[in-house]
Amino acid sequence: MAAGLVISAPASGVGKTTLTLALARAWRNRGLNVQCFKSGPDYIDPAFHAAATGRASVNVDSWAMDRVSIAHLVSRGADADVVLAEGSMGLFDGVAPRGVSGTGATADIAEMLGWPVVLVIDPSGQAQTAAAIAAGLRDYRPGVRLAGIVLNRVASPRHEDLVRRALNDAGIAVFGALPRHAEISLPKRHLGLVQAEEQAEIGNLIDEAARFVAEHVDLDAVLRSAASWSPQAAANGLNVTPPGQRIALARDAAFSFVYPHMLEAWRAAGAEILPFSPLADEAPDAGANVCWLPGGYPELHAGKIAANARFRSGLRGFAETRPVHGECGGYMVLGAALTDADGVRHEMAGLLGLETSFAKRRMHLGYRLAELAAPMPGHEVGARLRGHEFHYSTILAQPDTPLAVVHDATGTVIAETGSRRGHATGTFFHLIAEDR
Repeated sequence: MAAGLVISAPASGVGKTTLTLALARAWRNRGLNVQCFKSGPDYIDPAFHAAATGRASVNVDSWAMDRVSIAHLVSRGADADVVLAEGSMGLFDGVAPRGVSGTGATADIAEMLGWPVVLVIDPSGQAQTAAAIAAGLRDYRPGVRLAGIVLNRVASPRHEDLVRRALNDAGIAVFGALPRHAEISLPKRHLGLVQAEEQAEIGNLIDEAARFVAEHVDLDAVLRSAASWSPQAAANGLNVTPPGQRIALARDAAFSFVYPHMLEAWRAAGAEILPFSPLADEAPDAGANVCWLPGGYPELHAGKIAANARFRSGLRGFAETRPVHGECGGYMVLGAALTDADGVRHEMAGLLGLETSFAKRRMHLGYRLAELAAPMPGHEVGARLRGHEFHYSTILAQPDTPLAVVHDATGTVIAETGSRRGHATGTFFHLIAEDR
């Protein structure tokens, strides 16, 4: 039987990922099998989890997935000793309750699974107020249980003592306090952390984080606070249809934003995935019956993509007879042109008329519910798809037939409709699950 915990915080940027990785590696170093999950639509953290544990991590999302899908995904932790779900944003941060099983908040997952929450709190510029925040989070939602606190970026022993006393007076356990330690900070860029596969020293970073946390946090007390858990048998698997039987999947530093559960669901349904690298000037496999370009960082590689004639001509030839779909960055590459942050315009594949620019940055962020007005690989007209959009590009032109009517989490129709032209389709949102 596994021990389950949720790692959360009052806000983003407090240290959830670092603590999750450190705890996972420290317990793994003790001989425990550790399984991680990521609450919410984050495609980067699961790769860090896998690096720390040696086990694949997947996303669980209470807005986009129903309870059956979540139960199916977390059942992979049945053979683990410890299961850690890393939260996103603040503990209760989500959207209006229009989701399949919740608001997308980490608290939904904690309550659904019955796992207590370890809060990471950064008391910089505070003392006793940190205890008031912790007490407010503890009492905000009756179905969510607080296990205790790990303080991060504590300024001094005196600072730690003031905060600890206040938390003890509030009846809140303190598992440890971490002083500032720049050596274990993970690099960041505009969409979040730099990806695990881009960091040659990721193993050493995680090892140092584990050593540092083990020195300052009572690992045994944290483990004792976890809830005994055995997964409920899920009657069905994920509600995900593969886009084809043999899928040519763009996969490199420019096309890496793929939810692990999607690839697993495709394979579980019998699909074969054939990776290729546009950055290495590779064309999609001629034996594939569909091509899928996921999101990533094409704006960082736009010049190389534009110069890779074999990739572009191979993609165009593929699209003459077979479907090609792009998500977010992949959608941009299927378009006519992409203008980078320096204002340089790069010609893309030209399968769609979309033109985007990073010279005028504007954040687009949030859940999306799309009803298809035209078919796309794996889905017919009228299909309702749940996903998430996160990018900083500006649409300069989107002239093709709209692919879908797309709503945000409030039900408001948005302009990012996606596009269809011939066999090519694209969306700005990343697909998470089909609406049951």
